[in-house]
Amino acid sequence: MNFINLIIYFAVTFLIFLFVYLFIKSKSNLSLIDQDYSKPQAFHKTPTPRIGGLAAIICLCVFFLLNYIFNEIILYDYVFVAISLFILGFLDDTKVWINPSTRLIFMIILLCFLINIFSLFIYKTGLTFLNHWIENYYFIAILFSLLCFVFIINGANLIDGFNGLLGIHFLIINSVLVYVNYTNNHADFSFFLMAQILIIISFIIFNFPKSRIFLGDGGSYLFGGLISMNVINTSKLNPEISPFFFCVILFYLFYEVFFSFCRKAFKKKSPVKPDNNHLHMLIFDKLQSLNIKNPNALTGLVINLVYFLLILPVCFNFSSAHENALFFRYWFFTLLVIYTLVYAKLYRSKKKITLLM
Repeated sequence: MNFINLIIYFAVTFLIFLFVYLFIKSKSNLSLIDQDYSKPQAFHKTPTPRIGGLAAIICLCVFFLLNYIFNEIILYDYVFVAISLFILGFLDDTKVWINPSTRLIFMIILLCFLINIFSLFIYKTGLTFLNHWIENYYFIAILFSLLCFVFIINGANLIDGFNGLLGIHFLIINSVLVYVNYTNNHADFSFFLMAQILIIISFIIFNFPKSRIFLGDGGSYLFGGLISMNVINTSKLNPEISPFFFCVILFYLFYEVFFSFCRKAFKKKSPVKPDNNHLHMLIFDKLQSLNIKNPNALTGLVINLVYFLLILPVCFNFSSAHENALFFRYWFFTLLVIYTLVYAKLYRSKKKITLLM
């Protein structure tokens, strides 16, 4: 796929998003229209179609079809992971009621199956003792890989609450992976990542700064799965790169879920029950308290700008040198500390504002 093909494919993805948007909008009584403004994670005030994921999976299937027609290549792992995760999330978008705990169980069963069938194991962790356990104990190998998938997919689902937040975040991550793979002469995989970027750009056009559509759970599960697959395959294609390089790239998605789980467990609340105390929500509250115009879109911009600046030190120096591996490791844990301190400050600020009101 050359540059001209990418331009043509971008036009196709945009038209697919436009068609799906216009079709669903004309069917105002469909369950795909989000009109529930009472949810903790709801920050919209007008009925908005949750069909970004539907348009995205159609675009992705078009790519799979074209790749088969012109290159006679079928990306079986991507096809099955993308479609199955999309369906799991789309059931919730269409009001097929599945409580969060049951949906998580379905996700775990599905991911265990996919990890085994397509050998999506993560063998390199950057930690010698963990590498040894993964190589020698099948249960540890599948448990670790499963946890990585679950954390990233649910991280994508958690941050999909503000205009452009997940879309721009996916754009940054995939752009870094394109740079890594293209620099190391993996052009074919780089073009596939570029095709995904074109899909998310088409979505962002309809989602930022004003949200005409949402990704929905189907879309957030889909892109969370794509991020996981993209990182796993980049790591396999570039085994010389330290696993902690990828930890840095994924720190926000991972730690958003991990920190949220610990925070709710500490307060003796259900880890799967949604609330309005996630980092992006606290930032939104802070911006809103400052009477800033359009705090919804600005939240996504602020978080992704800070995220990009924080991962920038590792993006242009990902060689296998020992000192780089050590830097990636220490920088990853530094980012977790930064997140925790920022969260604590914003949470205290929210409490003060609540008391004053």
